[in-house]
Amino acid sequence: MAVKAVLFDLDNTLLDFLDMKKKCVSAAVKSMRENGLKMSEKSAFESIMKMYGRRHFEDHTIFQRFIRKHLKKIDYLLLGSAISAYRQARYSVLKPYSNVPFVLGFLKKRGIRLGVVSDAPKLKAWIRLCSTNLQGYFDFVITLGDTKAKKPSPAPFKRAVKELKLKPDEIIFVGDNPARDILGAKRAGMKTCLAEYGQVFMKRVKSDFIMRDIGELIEIIQKQGNK
Repeated sequence: MAVKAVLFDLDNTLLDFLDMKKKCVSAAVKSMRENGLKMSEKSAFESIMKMYGRRHFEDHTIFQRFIRKHLKKIDYLLLGSAISAYRQARYSVLKPYSNVPFVLGFLKKRGIRLGVVSDAPKLKAWIRLCSTNLQGYFDFVITLGDTKAKKPSPAPFKRAVKELKLKPDEIIFVGDNPARDILGAKRAGMKTCLAEYGQVFMKRVKSDFIMRDIGELIEIIQKQGNK
């Protein structure tokens, strides 16, 4: 059956979120050191990234936790400098993966409908799309606020199916996280494609397709009967 729509996860699938996070943390660490942090840049960076790994990359209290862990109290000068530097760097360094605009344009021109299904808050999802000039490719964006359910719940995926008015097996979902993206899309009856290039921790999963570069998506869809 030909593919009539492709849905994407956002972070680490369309956008190189991990690279952005690393650069923003580096900027925050540099600013804290300039404002009195007595810790090497390498040690501070590694400590914060490990804290993200133990929690999650959307933890908005990470700098408070880092400062309290190492100083046993909150130093508001360090905290303010870290948050300010992080925010200034955030959207200036966030970029799509190579080939993303080309692939999206290719699919759009061939009449394939495109959408995003993300656990990010809706405004943040749109800010990320607009700051990387990807907003014009998508028919809709489904986020946590639409269903109040996070992946791998099938709820956000089913909401997307309803939005598209298609059969689930006419849709491919592309995501980097096996436990959330691939499992959730499968539960909703969609075909799945693992964006292996965006995985923070490599995991094998039963996905219909696996790609090392988003450019491979064009060939995958063409083989499904799309010309």
